Amino acid sequence: MPTRFLTSVAALALSAGAAQADFTLHVLHINDLHSRIESVSKYDSTCSAEDETAGECFGGVARVATKIKELRDQIAGEGGNVIVLDAGDQFQGSLFYSTYKGKAAAEFMNAIGFDAMAVGNHEFDDGPAGLSGFIDMVDVPVVSGNLDLSQSNELNGKVEDSLVLEVGGEKIGIVSALATDTVETASPGPNVIFQDEIEALTADVEALEAEGVDKIIALTHVGVKKDLEIAEKVPGLDVVVGGHSHTLFSNDEGSEYKYPTMVGEVPVVQAYAYSKYVGHLVLTFDDSGKLVSAEGEPVLLDASVTPDEAIAARVVELAGPLDELRQKVVAESSDVIDGGRDTCRAGECQMGNLIADAMLDRVKDQGITIAIQNGGGVRASIDAGEVTMGEVLTVLPFQNTLSTFQVSGAAVKEALENGVSQLEEGAGRFPQVAGLKYTFDAAAEVGSRVSDVMVQEGEEWLPLDEAKTYGLVSNNYVRNGGDGYAMFVDAENAYDFGPDLADVTAEYMAKGGSYTPYTDGRITKK
Repeated sequence: MPTRFLTSVAALALSAGAAQADFTLHVLHINDLHSRIESVSKYDSTCSAEDETAGECFGGVARVATKIKELRDQIAGEGGNVIVLDAGDQFQGSLFYSTYKGKAAAEFMNAIGFDAMAVGNHEFDDGPAGLSGFIDMVDVPVVSGNLDLSQSNELNGKVEDSLVLEVGGEKIGIVSALATDTVETASPGPNVIFQDEIEALTADVEALEAEGVDKIIALTHVGVKKDLEIAEKVPGLDVVVGGHSHTLFSNDEGSEYKYPTMVGEVPVVQAYAYSKYVGHLVLTFDDSGKLVSAEGEPVLLDASVTPDEAIAARVVELAGPLDELRQKVVAESSDVIDGGRDTCRAGECQMGNLIADAMLDRVKDQGITIAIQNGGGVRASIDAGEVTMGEVLTVLPFQNTLSTFQVSGAAVKEALENGVSQLEEGAGRFPQVAGLKYTFDAAAEVGSRVSDVMVQEGEEWLPLDEAKTYGLVSNNYVRNGGDGYAMFVDAENAYDFGPDLADVTAEYMAKGGSYTPYTDGRITKK
């Protein structure tokens, strides 16, 4: 991280201003809950009843509710001011979403009581209509200032550009932006038009300042790198509360990002993902509205946090219809299968190999020799021992189907270049592969990072022939251009209606007895 971003809280607390400080605001925040309605394991998948009893689970909406209520009551009891924010991506990630869509998320957000929510990219997974239906159900104002929705019949007038919250007699402005690559990572459709994040935020801040609002928070879903840029380049912002990159800001030793990380005089925070933490940022403003101090820490929602009784009971009720499928044991693993975000979006990972191998195995008798799976489609790890269908569905929650198609070797090379083009952002397009080997150089110029591409033909590994036509298998999201894979959109002989990827993976694991996770060097880094 550039050193200009590292300014201490002590340096921010200007002595003259601090002496006159008269308004303190507590910001409680979550991001990227991803349908983790139930508690989660240390691998971010749904926690088992046994582990819950053993005190080894984290989060879940009932714990989020407990901690937010506890902090809210404590702060109010001390005469303090508090707001509760969600930086987006309530949607997608468990059977709760695939079964109930936005209905369950809206119910629990209403029960917890948020003051504002940013639109996340996964709120568009079921198109504008899915987000529209959610907004109709949720009591929380939903905000995203860089979306032009004037041409969207479903969303026009439903998403706020900005908000003003009245807190303790003060006006708190909320501006927001959603990552512009949502057109590649979700399904917003052609009528949702994205504007540059920094330009849109700058305009919205100026509009709020013109109304006399002097305390302004950017509630964003753009990822940590863009958040730091926003904090540096958008005049008038006091705070950035972010999401999208699932980044843990913490003051623990060794953390890459301190809580908060200061960009000049602007604090930036995020609170990981999957309901494991509630961020707690304490801001102090002087009489003129200038931020003079910022401090805090994310609160880990471990077994010491007792789940809210009423919400926990409702979660159990909603989980009932899901349990038979979820608890079915489908395979066994000899060890933990690593599907971590940090590994599967940066290089070869065990879960990526498993999924790509499973895809290729299913269609190898159809003349298909290469499998490509986007790392962003891998959503969790699986622990050792019995593997349930619920665990597989947590890893692969998107209900993607297998797609087979034919493209040139040149298109395969282009796809790999696309896959490693956003390594710095930890983008989900990173290509996990089977039937293919390649090397990449993260320091090289985008478009020229991939080399030594080899394709398996029988028992041999041969150099990729860019003039040759190859048979590929991927998921329907990637085949239709998701995550920047536009080179596959016009592929020949495309068939997007194969079996569900989760089913394919479960059946592959079950074929050979206990599955042993592995990496074999199919993807190497220079």
